[in-house]
Formats: sequence, structure tokens, C-alpha cells
Amino acid sequence: MFHQRHSTSFDAAGHEAVARRPFRMRRAAARVTLALGIAFTGSLATVPAHAAGNTLTVNVGTTVRPVTHVVSGGLYGVDSGTSTPSLDQLYPLHLNTLTQPPPGTKQLGNGATTPCCDGLKVAGKVTSAGAQQYLRLPDIFSAFPYNWVSWADWESKLATMVKARLAATGTTNVAGYEIWNEGNANWTVSTGGNAGTFNDMWTRSYNDIRALDTKTPIVGPGASVYDHNWMYSFMLNAKNTNTLPAVAVWHQLDTNTGWQNIQANVDDFRAIENSLGLPHVPISVNEYGSPSQVDQPSVAVHYMASFERAGILDAERAYWYEAGTMNGLLYNNKPTASYWAYKWYGDQSGNIVQTVPQSWLDGVASYDASRKQVNVVFGGDSGSNTVKVNGVGVLGSQVKVVLSRTENTGRFTQEAAPVTVSTQTYTVASDGSISVPVTGMDAVDAYQLLITSTSGTPTWQQTYEAENATVVNANRFGSTAASGGSYVGQIDGSADMRDQSFVDFLVNVPTARTYTMAVKYANATGANSTQGLAYNGGAWSTVTYPPTTSGWGHPTGTATVNVSLNAGYNMIRLAKGSPNFAGGTGYAELDNITLG
Repeated sequence: MFHQRHSTSFDAAGHEAVARRPFRMRRAAARVTLALGIAFTGSLATVPAHAAGNTLTVNVGTTVRPVTHVVSGGLYGVDSGTSTPSLDQLYPLHLNTLTQPPPGTKQLGNGATTPCCDGLKVAGKVTSAGAQQYLRLPDIFSAFPYNWVSWADWESKLATMVKARLAATGTTNVAGYEIWNEGNANWTVSTGGNAGTFNDMWTRSYNDIRALDTKTPIVGPGASVYDHNWMYSFMLNAKNTNTLPAVAVWHQLDTNTGWQNIQANVDDFRAIENSLGLPHVPISVNEYGSPSQVDQPSVAVHYMASFERAGILDAERAYWYEAGTMNGLLYNNKPTASYWAYKWYGDQSGNIVQTVPQSWLDGVASYDASRKQVNVVFGGDSGSNTVKVNGVGVLGSQVKVVLSRTENTGRFTQEAAPVTVSTQTYTVASDGSISVPVTGMDAVDAYQLLITSTSGTPTWQQTYEAENATVVNANRFGSTAASGGSYVGQIDGSADMRDQSFVDFLVNVPTARTYTMAVKYANATGANSTQGLAYNGGAWSTVTYPPTTSGWGHPTGTATVNVSLNAGYNMIRLAKGSPNFAGGTGYAELDNITLG
């Protein structure tokens, strides 16, 4: 009953996902010169020359998949220390996954004079923020392209890095080892053509790692751009040598393609898997966005919408500039305009629902029944356009609509808060829809429509779905018997930090006090089961789940405990296994927690 570290996220098409990462400034220059097709000019992004009169359609009743904040990640996004960035700046983003350098990194990226962002050194902060991380192993080298020495040197480095990870027994958030980065473009350059083929390197390095660590997922191949022939060759070799990646990884970096070919790339990769008779693995795009794109709030929206539709597991903003800034979302430790687009996306909860773009107007939307809220983050077009929201009648006959926008001021300008454009009450049409006109749009800005019921809307979020939380060594499943249509099961691992199973809920409460916490669960073992409970790094206690009678996948039980929380953000963990916890008994599935 034990599965890979990342839980399986899914959409209506059953897709899963992978990530990519962009890197050094010296590589950036080369890419920019090629990005002529639909490139941003000056401080502008990839925008239409003339646009207006388009409609973004949101279908609240059509669920895509649970909210997991797929796109909330970065390459070298977090450094050690309290201010690079601070947890207070990370919490609102609801981070999913980061790609960080390995223990002992020597990499000097983007003009840095000292290495930064060692994955094991930042592990505590990353876990506290609710994220997982991949360790990019070749960033043990100091230069890029990598300054390879010899196979003996590389295998010694591999052993040192893996042993350091194994010694970090309190670190639970290593989602995988990334063996190499952009080998399609730099393997021969890095090695001088004297170390065999990339596929030979992959096979040998994979086996070297497995000789020391049989559990931690291995991810790859980390291609700089998706290429069918190269990916087919890699997957065929991986199949034949029994070295398949647990997560498939590539990058989406070019301005002239960017988000526009994400679905086609995912479809092509699935076709490769099918042709080779392989099961579908999750996909990570652990670098996305060209240098000109990462400062543009509306481009972030395009990536959010495209990655969610394609069923990507996780995606990380590229590292083109300063490390430890969430890839330009912060400047001098203060939010930029793009930060607020990601904050709105981080505020989404419940389920991602279907959006239908028109021309350049696109967006990502969520619906949370417990909060009586529809959250639409959109942009990419100029002039006067419309957002039509179907199925909003679930919120009542009238709804409150708050329209906000970011500025388009780039990564060197701090934006203290987004701009509230309007607050209005709409009467829901007889077909259950509303149409919201948005005039004077800037194609580089991001926008938010926050739609709530005019009555009975909670003043703060009280119910948190398990499938929206950080799910480690467990899996998400769909069930019509679960609130929101999904729950978390197979929370079964307790052996060590690599396979301990738990769910971390990042909650935000208005005041410091003792709250009752009702845990909705299923326990079909026929006897009491237990899980560990800890919050904000405090002491462990035990939650007991009496048996339920409706079977697995039918979370009808409720267990109630008290938790003493701080005002603002708190992290609550429910665990079968976790560092410093002796381990739970039996098994239980989690649906949600409700604070009161």
C-alpha cells in the first residue's frame, strides 16, 4: 500500500505532470536572441498587438482536478536564513515543489560569488512552507556547462551527495534526485565527448545511486527543451536498462513557445510511453519562463492555466537572476507585481474548474464549496473583455464580485498590494451565470475575480481539504462520498524519512487561541487506528480514529481534538510516520479538517 513520494494529482483526462528549470544568465542571452516570434518588447511581455472583445469562460460545474498549486515553485527559489525569502512571504504562495542544488553545492549561478541554496540547508524552511524539493545533483560542479573531471570524480561526488542525504534523517521533503540538467544540450560540451553518451551516463549514475539508496525517487532526464526523438531514445534506454525515472522532467523556457506547446509536449510524451508499453509517470517542468517572461504577471497566468489543463505534477519558475527571491517574485525582500498573481493562485482552494480561453485571454479558476467562493485569476489581453462564469448559481441568487489587478512594473519595483478595481453585487441569471465586463485591460497585468455568496460566507477559511494539502508518501483519490470529491489515502509509510507518510495542512486563522479541529476520515480496518498530530514543530500527540462502516473511500467518521494555534499561518501535520514520532497504528484515510 506504499507509493512514490509525490501523490498522484489528476485532471479530467487523467493526466499527471513534470517540471523544467532555466538557469544561468549566459545561457539566457542566447535564448533571448532566438525569441523573435512572439517576444516581449522593452518591458512588455508576449502580448497581442491589438486585442479586445474576448470572453474567458469559467465552468464552475466542471472539475478539472483538486487544487495543489502546481505552478507555485522555483529553481533556487529559497536560500537559507530568515529573509531569503521569509516564511511570511512564502506562506501565501502555497508552494508545491522547488528544485534546489545538492548538499555541498559549488555552483556559482548568475554572477554569484559564493554557492547558495543547498537543499539540505534549506530543508527546514522548505518543509515549513509546505513544499517538497528535487535535488539537482550536477550542480555540485561550480560552472555551467558543468566542469566535468572524470567518471571517478563524478561517482565520488554522487556517493558523497547521496550519503549526505541519507544522513539527514530529519529531512522528509526530498522528492527526488535529478541526475543531470539539460543533458541534451550540455552533456557532450561538459565532458568533451570523452565520457560516453548521455544515456550511458544516466544508466550508470542511476545504478550508482540505487546501490546506496533504494528508496528516494530518481527524476529526469531534465531536457532543456522537449524533443520527441531525444525523449524517445531516452525512454527506450531507460526501459531496456530498468532505469525509468519516477518523474519525467523537462523545461519550457523559450519565449516563442513557452506555455503554448505544453499540452502538445505532454500528449507526445504520453504517446511515447504508450508506444513502449510503459505506465504513465508524473511530469515535472522544473524550469519554465524565459528571461523576458518571468517578470510579466499575465505570462504567469498563461503558465498557470496551461500547466493545470495539461495535468502537470509540478512546475518551477526559472532561475535567471537572483537566487532566494522566488525567482523574481520578491525584490529586496518585498513583493513585486508578479508576486500578487501567485498569491491569488495560492489563495485558490477546493477544485480547479474548467476555463475556456479566447485568443490571448486566459485564466485559472477554483471553486471551494465550503468557502462559498469562486476565485478566477486571469489576464493576457488588452482593452475591454468579459469573464463569463457559468454555474455560479451554487453560491445563491446574488453574488459579490471583487475585481483586482496587479501593476506591470517588473521585478525591480516593489508593489505593496494589488489594486482593487471594483466591488459589485451581481444578480445571477436564470441559467446560473454572470458576465463581468473588464474594461481598459493591460495585457501585461494579471487580474482576479473573487466571487462569493452575499450571505453565509465564512469570514475565514475553516475547512481544509486533505487533497489540497501537502501530501507526502500517500495518494489522492476521487470519491463522490468525499467532500470536494477527493480524499487522501495510502497514508501507510513509517519506516524512515524517505517513506514516512503524512499530510501537512497550512491553515490561516484570525486569532491566537485554542481551536477545535474536526478530522473527517475513513477507517475500514475494523479496529481503532491512530495517527500522530503535531503543529508548528511542536510536540506529538495522537489522534484516534474508531472504525467506520462504509468502507475505504467513504470518509464518514469524525475525530475531534483541540489545537492551540497562533494568529496567521500555522502548519498542522497528521502522520502515519514522521521524524521524532513513534508511528501510528492501523490505517486511516483523510478527507478534510475543520477548525472551529
